[in-house]
Amino acid sequence: MLTDELKAHWNQLHQSITTDRQFTDQTFADLVLAYESKGRYYHTLHHIQAMFNSLQEYASLLRETDVVAFSIFFHDYVYNASSKTNEEESAEAAVQHLERTGFPAEKTARVKAYIMATKTHVNADQQPDVDYLLDFDLQILGAEPAIYEAYTRQIRQEYIQYPDLLYKPGRKKVLQHFLQMPAIYKTAEFRSRYEAAARKNIETEITNL
Repeated sequence: MLTDELKAHWNQLHQSITTDRQFTDQTFADLVLAYESKGRYYHTLHHIQAMFNSLQEYASLLRETDVVAFSIFFHDYVYNASSKTNEEESAEAAVQHLERTGFPAEKTARVKAYIMATKTHVNADQQPDVDYLLDFDLQILGAEPAIYEAYTRQIRQEYIQYPDLLYKPGRKKVLQHFLQMPAIYKTAEFRSRYEAAARKNIETEITNL
């Protein structure tokens, strides 16, 4: 089961920073509730698992897998399509959680910064691990066309409160921003593997909007 795999990651991350199993279990249950809350169609546990699949594949290239892993778990902890403070609230949830453990304060600060980087997809501090985190987050853009199309439908469902008259121009603006970037992906590995497909997917979506 998906939750079993993620729970295993969660438990492993906490092994060296807390001995309170009840705390670990309860906070994971809270995490599951957050990602399974009403109104989520893409920003769910499936997205988190997909990012963990990428993390495992590229773990040897990361400096601090634990910081990246906690950033993945919490980066969409708070998600409301009409809110402009999702990342701030998600980062704060991560900090509050980690401060109740023995996780080093300097690493907690990096988790907060990494989550905030997912808001703009700009790696302001030039942290190599952030490049990978951001690429993990956007891997879906370079997916097979059928998977990408399903993703676009899920995103539309998350913005269902907005009529097409508002949604389509807004979505097109986001997509055009990606196309205007010199590169969508920040790491050489993701550029070589997904960049061309991502641009083709985005161009197709714009045409279909």
